[in-house]
Amino acid sequence: MKKFITTLKNIWSIEELRSKIVFTLGLLFIYRLGSFIVLPGIDPNQLANLSNNSKGGMLGLLDAFVGGAFSKASIFALGIMPYISASIFMQLMTILVPQMAKVQKEGESGRKKINQWTRYLTVAVTAFQAAAYIGYLKSPGNAEALIPAYGSFFWISTVVILTVGTLFVMWLGEKITDKGLGNGTSIIIMVGILARLPQAIREEFNSRITMGAGGLLLLLIEFVFLIAIIMGLIMLVQGTRKVPVNYAKQIVGNRQFGGARNFLPLKVNAAGVMPIIFAQAILFFIGFIVGLGNSSSKAFLSDHTNVWYMIIYSVAVIAFTFLYTALIFNPKQMADELKRNNGFIPGVKPGQPTADYIGTIMDRITLPGAILLALVGILPGLFQLVFKMQLNFSTFFGGTSLLIMVGVVLDTLQQIETQLLMRQYDGLMSSGRMQGRQAVPSGM
Repeated sequence: MKKFITTLKNIWSIEELRSKIVFTLGLLFIYRLGSFIVLPGIDPNQLANLSNNSKGGMLGLLDAFVGGAFSKASIFALGIMPYISASIFMQLMTILVPQMAKVQKEGESGRKKINQWTRYLTVAVTAFQAAAYIGYLKSPGNAEALIPAYGSFFWISTVVILTVGTLFVMWLGEKITDKGLGNGTSIIIMVGILARLPQAIREEFNSRITMGAGGLLLLLIEFVFLIAIIMGLIMLVQGTRKVPVNYAKQIVGNRQFGGARNFLPLKVNAAGVMPIIFAQAILFFIGFIVGLGNSSSKAFLSDHTNVWYMIIYSVAVIAFTFLYTALIFNPKQMADELKRNNGFIPGVKPGQPTADYIGTIMDRITLPGAILLALVGILPGLFQLVFKMQLNFSTFFGGTSLLIMVGVVLDTLQQIETQLLMRQYDGLMSSGRMQGRQAVPSGM
């Protein structure tokens, strides 16, 4: 406890780090404040049905990412998610389209072009999603919240306000990244997810109180499992396979270069959270198509406590893990970089044999990583099925929400520790330097 207090004092004593923290908290406060401002033309007292209809499925996932702003019909109802969708699309295009890959390799100018195209695409995606959100607000069960006198202006004002709101949130994220602490986009998503935690705990506590003395014991067991899952997720996020790499010696004049021994870290979960998002989106889309003619099929494909849903979902996550890893991981490029820098893996010839060797190792470690990622995805359904817990509370036992929170917290703590070590303070861990993530996916 004493070391923890000392570490907090050291963090606060660094003026640059203190200003970054205060700046980040200030922008996050603005974001959360805007999440409670209701769109013009909507009666906030009639939003109960909207909140109930947005539970479960992709709508529930979206509402979780924006901190409940979707179910509140807020000006930030779409949050940062259109920008995330545009970023993912542009990232895939830079992999699949050679012209886009060429632009990305142009250095700083290429990166600025990609970012600018991403912003333009964000406007288009937001306008499309805003129009879909209006249709959702006018659907039966939600239309009672609309004010009839404002009907003639509702469509155009809502599209404009939601688009501007998303662009403003995107701007907040960029400012946090530039002048604050951590990746702004990821932190905004994490804050939206954490905003639901107090209400989820309160709902679970009230449900356990009604069960009597045994309910509190069960609640304690649930928190123990939650801590264990978080520790396991930290291991999954940080897990790497280190491939030894040697660099050939070079003598230039009287000086010797190279000859060092290093490691090539290959992440067990290189795909991050993307396979879970893709699997949920695919199942939601299939459920929507099938549900047009059969409502029971739609319910089956959106019920995460159903055994068949868990099986299909797990297979989809494993398949998307291999697919996304193959898209973002290029062993041939790694082998060429090693060869260009006079590096080699002991016992493996440079060039194509090195690429095959790295690809084989990556395939071997991706399989257990994909299985663990699928397990993380179905854990909320398992815990809700076994412990009969509330839906909101069960979402924190795995899935996209917990994986994003763990990754963002680790990345932010790593940046804080770097600031401390630069000024010759002790790190956050008494046993040594904290091993952070090797790379942060753009957008997520």
